[in-house]
This record gives sequence, structure tokens and C-alpha cells, in this order.
Amino acid sequence: MALFKRVPPDGHKGKVSYNSGIVGGIVDLAVAEVEGVEMLPGKKSFKLYFEKGGIYADIAVKVDYGYSVPEVAFKIQQTVKHNVEAMTKYKVAKVDVRVVGVDFLGEHTEQN
Repeated sequence: MALFKRVPPDGHKGKVSYNSGIVGGIVDLAVAEVEGVEMLPGKKSFKLYFEKGGIYADIAVKVDYGYSVPEVAFKIQQTVKHNVEAMTKYKVAKVDVRVVGVDFLGEHTEQN
């Protein structure tokens, strides 16, 4: 288990430590906010890499039939970046979204 520390730049004493599981939980919740998508079961649905340039996320999802794949992927990228940066103050350098399947059971018809 890795701990990632952040020392406030404004001179306050103390530090905030985040377990990688906490950041993973934030990613999981962020993807759940996006309509028309579900993460794959198990822990292999996403990977997080903590690098000097920021956090890199690789997320695998299934999209419900009827949703626009590029739009859903873009919403996932936006939501993950916003939530992780807002809740942890880490920078998100990159969010890769891999659509590994389409769920035909949860059919959805977009209305224009």
C-alpha cells in the first residue's frame, strides 16, 4: 500500500497523506456519476499511476447501447479530472478511457 504526501505550500505545518485506495475510490465514484456507462467488475477496471507530472488514470468501461461513445468517454475524462483535483489537490495529467464493450441489456435511445 502506497501513501502519497502533499505538503501545503503556504507554510502551514503538517501534511496531508492520501492512500492510493482513496484516489481510486474517487475515480470509481466519478465514473459512476456519468450516465450510460459502467465499470468492469473487479479491481482491474482501472489503474492509477502516480508520476511527477501528475496522476495518470487508465479506465476500462462498458457503454450502454444508444449512448455516444466519444461523448461518454469525454464526460468520464472531465469528471475524473475534476473530482480528483477538487478532492485531493493532485493534478491529473492524463485520463485514458478504454471502451471494452457495449451493454445491449440497458438499451437507451437518445432523443434529439
